[in-house]
Amino acid sequence: MVLQIDSESGSVFITDHCLAVIAGSAAMECYGLVGMASRKQLKDGIAELLGRENWTRGVVIRRENERLHIDLHIIVSYGIRISEVAHNIQTKVEYVMREIAGLQVEEVNIFVQDVRVSS
Repeated sequence: MVLQIDSESGSVFITDHCLAVIAGSAAMECYGLVGMASRKQLKDGIAELLGRENWTRGVVIRRENERLHIDLHIIVSYGIRISEVAHNIQTKVEYVMREIAGLQVEEVNIFVQDVRVSS
């Protein structure tokens, strides 16, 4: 879907893919995050770690009643408090979406798919 923002100068169209790239990039800047995980089922009990070019596969953008909802599927680093990592990601994604895209985010849901020992 495409988000349309109208102004006196014209219209701006932002695709969900673009919003997913912005959200995924913002999340990846947070400490304790190993990477984005695939939304697909776990394979042999292990979540698939996505490369930089596939971050959007771990992000779901939904619009409900003109409000933006973002779901992030992530893999966190072992030894870091998961609740703190999740809170930092939620705060960062909400801030970046407001500052870069000018959008108010209703909620940022974090789905921790796996914990990995970072090298």
